[in-house]
Amino acid sequence: LILKAKFHLPLSRAVPYLEAPPDPLNFYRDWIAPNKPCIIRNAFSHWPALSRWTPEYLREKVGSKVISVAVTPNGYADAVNGDRFVMPEERRMSFSSVLDILQGKVQQRGVFYVQKQCSNLLDELPELTDDVETHVSWMSAALGKLPDAVNFWLGEASAVTSMHKDHYENLYCVISGEKNFILLPPTDRPFIPYGVYQPAVYRQRGDGEFEIVDQSDAEKVPWIPLDPLDPDLERYPGYRAARPLRCSVKAGEMLYLPALWFHHVTQSHGAIAVNFWYDMEYDIKYNYYQLLETLSEVTGGST
Repeated sequence: LILKAKFHLPLSRAVPYLEAPPDPLNFYRDWIAPNKPCIIRNAFSHWPALSRWTPEYLREKVGSKVISVAVTPNGYADAVNGDRFVMPEERRMSFSSVLDILQGKVQQRGVFYVQKQCSNLLDELPELTDDVETHVSWMSAALGKLPDAVNFWLGEASAVTSMHKDHYENLYCVISGEKNFILLPPTDRPFIPYGVYQPAVYRQRGDGEFEIVDQSDAEKVPWIPLDPLDPDLERYPGYRAARPLRCSVKAGEMLYLPALWFHHVTQSHGAIAVNFWYDMEYDIKYNYYQLLETLSEVTGGST
């Protein structure tokens, strides 16, 4: 059953492009309902952010704003490290101080990434909302709802988003630079290893070194230990059957990342992005993926 499920999903071996923003009904029928990703060009070419969001403009507009920044020793926030699931140190910093680090004006140990995923654009940087839109009209029409969150992303090239999945329909808009995605469909779940890990956080000591501090009162976290950039196929031989898609999303392009797709993300240095999370529909597709998840655990696909 698991193997048949994988091969009966009609997927191309490359992420298709749309050259213009779609009609809501057609987008729902052609992409959301069949749970297929695509890259959309010219979908937000009218946003002032595409031309305005230079370091100089951002310093003037929001330089004094204090925002949440994820800090790690190696760029891997929310990722497996040994037998721990380690989250970043969340540091409050002025936007200008983040730009100083990205531009090399200040040297600091660690990797810095603005990645707080609780609608940080609206909550922490509302001054920038005039340069974008707070929802994507045709997506909101297609789904009959507004986004749950609008997030702002800015970071170093060494900042990595480890492989995971989200229960959101995701529109990911690159404002400057480039984002590199590795995508795997939900039907590849039997080939993707999972473990359960003690949660912990990074903390930078006074001498500049980072330590890992357990969150002893927190529940263990299921996460993917495999790095798709360098998969350990001896340890996780089932991953040989997975068929990842790779795509680069450039400035001015929007990735539609369907709910429950596994994804891993890297970026060019200083890349800026805004994404919209729309809550997924918990319909028959969700029930199918829950069944696949259970079957994967029973057959050993979770180890």
